[in-house]
Amino acid sequence: MSKKRLAARLVLEDGSEFFGWSFGKARSAAGEVVFTTGMTGYPQALTDPSFRGQILVTTYPLAGNYGVPLAAKTMKPYLDRYGIPVHFESERIQAAGLIVSENCEAPSHFSSGATLSGWLENDGVPAVSGVDTRALTKRLREHGVMRGRIIVDGQREVTLDSGDIRNPVAEVSCDTVKVYTPPEAKGGTDGARLKIALVDCGAKANILRCLLSRGVEVIRVPWDYDLRELEYDGLFLSNGPGDPKACGKTIASLRRAFSVGKPIFGICLGNQLMALAAGGDTYKLPYGHRAQNQPCADVETKRCYITSQNHGYAVRGESLPLGWEPWFVNVNDGTVEGIRSTDGLFSAVQFHPEGCPGPRDTEFLMDRFLDYSRARRAV
Repeated sequence: MSKKRLAARLVLEDGSEFFGWSFGKARSAAGEVVFTTGMTGYPQALTDPSFRGQILVTTYPLAGNYGVPLAAKTMKPYLDRYGIPVHFESERIQAAGLIVSENCEAPSHFSSGATLSGWLENDGVPAVSGVDTRALTKRLREHGVMRGRIIVDGQREVTLDSGDIRNPVAEVSCDTVKVYTPPEAKGGTDGARLKIALVDCGAKANILRCLLSRGVEVIRVPWDYDLRELEYDGLFLSNGPGDPKACGKTIASLRRAFSVGKPIFGICLGNQLMALAAGGDTYKLPYGHRAQNQPCADVETKRCYITSQNHGYAVRGESLPLGWEPWFVNVNDGTVEGIRSTDGLFSAVQFHPEGCPGPRDTEFLMDRFLDYSRARRAV
């Protein structure tokens, strides 16, 4: 016997309403409403810490068709040999809610251990299907990102500001220092192994995997950790949610790290934090870049790359001080997509070289950073 469907709707802060049916957890929720234009990758998107507390709208009309790659009996994610989730970007759903045009309740894929609806319900996350997501996306593009509420018939309603998170980075960062040593490097000596400090502002799992697969030791530290207590060969700034200016402790620690003279590389939020630490400025985008198809051009070579992105803030290129320069720009709207110091020691990109799912033809930037770190250690 099928479960009775409950009517649900998304109400934006401008008063507009979008009607559909509840699936996942039958409860109300609030958050900033954002859209992603990826054709696939809902398991990775929903678990991406950069979506923490947001209501995610998928523009691709069908979701759930290949299910969710979970262990069917435990509803737990599969882990790789490093203890990192294989198919997710973190171990749980980070989004506050999901809005889709059509939800598939009969997935067809060999890796599926649960339906999208079952997974959402297990993690307590509400969703709405049957929504005109094309009209909703157009409204967000025209009016900019807005807060919204998912309201399910018969469930207690929530207020718009109930979904506000003061510092989402603090919610998704690790609590303690954790050291990852790749199995293939365990037989080596500490002196031969490159040590990378990863400042976890909400690091995606594939950042860790990309570093470990290159045989380096990763020291993962909380977002507000005092880096003066660490010994490392290179410093890596992760992605993360929210306004970069809320990470004052990270910015202050990064400024001190500049004087150490070791290579630093940042991704996404890390790009914005580096700009602020250097003395530049950031601003909120009208509706952000959240897709797997953003074209970015190298300012120097003019070569264009297709990139995976998820961010709502950007760096003001004109605010960069002497000794810094834009590195990449978005071909669609001209926003700065990467910065670097003119000596090449410090660099960051707004997109995800390790993007999963998505194009990874900029993954060479990870190798570039590690090469700089090795060369600097040899001096």
